[in-house]
Amino acid sequence: MSKLSTTNPKERALSRTHATGVAPGFTICARPNDAIANAVTSDVTLHGMLQLADRRLAGGDLAAAEHACREVLDLHSNHPDALHMLGLIACQVGKEPLAVSLMNRAIMLRPDAADYYNNLGIALSRLRRLDEAIAAYRKALALRPDCAQTHSNLGCALKDYGQFAAAAASCREAIRLAPDYPEAHSNLGNALSEQGDLDASIEAYLTAIRLSPHFASAHYNLANVLQQQGRLDEAIASYRKAMELTANYVEAYNNLSNALKNRGELEEAIELLREAVALRPGEALVHSNLIHSLHFQTGCGASVQRSERARWNRRHAEPLRTFRRAHENPRNPDRRLKIGYVSPDFCGHPVALFLLPLLEAHDAGRFEVFCYSSVRRPDAFTSRLRRSAHVWRDVLACSDSELAEQVRRDGIDILVDLTMHSANSRLLAFALKPAPIQVSWLAYPGSTGMETIDYHLTDAYIEPAGEDEASSYDRPIRLPDSWCCYQPLGKVEVGELPAIQAEHVTFGSLNKLSKVTDSVLRCWARVLCAASGSRLLMSCPEGYSRLRILGIFEKGGVTADRVEFITYLSRPDYLRVFQRIDVLLDPFPCNGMTIACDSLWMGVPVLTLPGDMPVSRAGLSLLSTVGLAEFVAGTEEDYVQRAARCANDPARLSETRRSLRKRMQESPLMDAARFARNMEHAYRQIWQTWCATA
Repeated sequence: MSKLSTTNPKERALSRTHATGVAPGFTICARPNDAIANAVTSDVTLHGMLQLADRRLAGGDLAAAEHACREVLDLHSNHPDALHMLGLIACQVGKEPLAVSLMNRAIMLRPDAADYYNNLGIALSRLRRLDEAIAAYRKALALRPDCAQTHSNLGCALKDYGQFAAAAASCREAIRLAPDYPEAHSNLGNALSEQGDLDASIEAYLTAIRLSPHFASAHYNLANVLQQQGRLDEAIASYRKAMELTANYVEAYNNLSNALKNRGELEEAIELLREAVALRPGEALVHSNLIHSLHFQTGCGASVQRSERARWNRRHAEPLRTFRRAHENPRNPDRRLKIGYVSPDFCGHPVALFLLPLLEAHDAGRFEVFCYSSVRRPDAFTSRLRRSAHVWRDVLACSDSELAEQVRRDGIDILVDLTMHSANSRLLAFALKPAPIQVSWLAYPGSTGMETIDYHLTDAYIEPAGEDEASSYDRPIRLPDSWCCYQPLGKVEVGELPAIQAEHVTFGSLNKLSKVTDSVLRCWARVLCAASGSRLLMSCPEGYSRLRILGIFEKGGVTADRVEFITYLSRPDYLRVFQRIDVLLDPFPCNGMTIACDSLWMGVPVLTLPGDMPVSRAGLSLLSTVGLAEFVAGTEEDYVQRAARCANDPARLSETRRSLRKRMQESPLMDAARFARNMEHAYRQIWQTWCATA
C-alpha cells in the first residue's frame, strides 16, 4: 500500500492505519569551526559567513541561511559545506531532487564527511529511492559507526523498504548508542508493528512518550497499534492527543476517522475526513478514504458518490495525464494475454479469499497471470496465491510511478485493480495508464470514477442495465452469473438450527460497525420487538461502542439482556459463531459481502434490503445467485416483517439450514471453473474491442 510518512511527504500517500515514520534526523559532523574555513581558505570573512549560515539554519531562518551560503559560494564556488548546507535547506522546503544534486556535489569534494551521506539518505528516502538511501546511510555508518541518528534513519528506510527485521536491528543499535533517543524508540515501534509484534511495539512507543511527552508522532503511532488490537477507546484518546500536540495533523485526522468508523460513529468520522481533505487536498488516499466512507452513510445517494469520485479524478488523476504514453502491445485479438492483478491484500484478507478461485482456475494456455503485491506481512495464503501466478512482483517498496513502469516493462495487456478507493490503494499508478486496458473489481461493488479505468466488473443485480451506460470510461461489464466466486477455506460443520434448543430465534450481525449505522440499529430494535423473545448476537469492540449501542436499543424498547456482544475471533472460531445464529441481518445502505457468503456457507440465511447504490445490492446479488429471493426485502417495514416471519417459522429455517450449503456448492457462486471462463470471456471481449480501435 502506498503510504505517507514524514520521511516522504510527496509521492507516497497515507495508509488508513499505518504508522507515520519519524522524520530522520539531519546531522552535522562535529568539526572545529576554524577547520571548516581552513579546509579551503583562511579568509576570516568566509569563516564568518559559514558560521552565520549555520546559526540561521539552526534557528529556522532558511532564507537567511541560504543567502549566507550563496555569499560563500560567490567567494568559493565549490565550497563543500556551503553546498551541503544548501542541500539541507532544499530538503526542508520540499526540493529533494535539488538537495540530492547539491549533496552529491559536496560528497565529491569531501567524501569522508559522514553527515553528508546521512543527509543525502534523508533526501533520497523522501524521493522513495530507498535502495540508494540505504546505501547512503550505510556509507555514513562506515565513516561514523557510533552515530545513533544515522542508525535510526537507516532503520526507518529499511522499514519502508519492507525489511522489517533489519529495520528493528538498526533501531536497537541506535538505542544502544543513545538510550534516551525517543525517535529511535518510536522507529523501533514502527518496525515491530510491521512484524506483527504489537505488544512490543506499544512498549517502544510508550518509552518514546516517556522520554518526550510532547512527541506527537509517537502518540499517533501508538494509536495505530491500539486500533489494530481493537482497543478503540484508547486509540481514539491517543489520536486526539497527537492532534492536540500538532496542528492540522492530517494523518491523525485520517486514522482517527477510521477508529471512529470502527466504533460506529460515522458522522464524526466523515466530518474529520472532509476536514483532512480541505487541509491537504493533494493527498489522494485521504480523499479515497472519504469516498469509501460515504458508502456507509445513510442518505448519501448514488449522485453524491458520483460527484465525489469525479472530484477525486479531477484532482488526482487528471494532473498525471501528461505522463501517460501510448501503448505498444501487439494488437492480436486472439493471442495469449497478460493479465496483471494489483493489490496490497494478497494474504489472509477477504479480497484474496475471492481472488483465489479465479487464479487457480485461469486457463494458463490463454492467459499469463502477473500479481503485483504490496503485502506488508506475507502469510500462508500469500504463498498459495503466489503459486497460482505465473509472475509475482513484490512492489511494496515501489512508488506509484515505479509500479507503473514495471507494468509497462512487463507488457501487461489488462491491468486489474483489486483495491479501488479502499485502504492502501495504488490508484495513482493506474492514473498513469501503464496498460492499454484497465479494470477495477472486487474491493466493493461499484466504480472508481477514474478516467483511466476503462471498465469495472459487476453483475445485473448489482448494476441493472441502463445505469451509467453513458459514461465514456469506467463502464460496467456485467458478468453472466455473479460478480464473484466464493471459496470458504473452512471445514466447520453447519449444525442444527440453534433456535430449536434455545427456544428463541437468534439474529446475528458480524459486520464491522462502520456498516452498522444508527438507523440500522433502530431498525434492528424494531426487528427484536416484532420477533417475540428473539435475541441478537453482534460483533462489537469492547468499551464505549457497546454502551452507545445498548442505549439505542433501550430507546427502541429492547433490554440489554437480549443483546450479546463478541469481539474479533480466529477464522475457525468465527465460523463456529454461525452455529449460534438463525438469521443474519444484513446492514444497509452498505451490505456485507464476505460475511454474507460465510453465513450462507454455514447454513444461515441473510436478510437484506437493497438500495440505489451498487454497494447496497451485494446482498441481492448473492441471494439471487443461490435462490433465496424470499430473504430480499423491499422496504424497512418489509425487512422487519420478514424477520418476524422467520422467527415464527423455525421449521422453514431448519430446512433452509440443512439445504443451504449444498445449494451454495451447486450454484455459480462456488463454481470456480465457470466463473473463470466468464471472466476470461469478458477479458477477451474488451481486448478485442481495443484491438479493433486504431
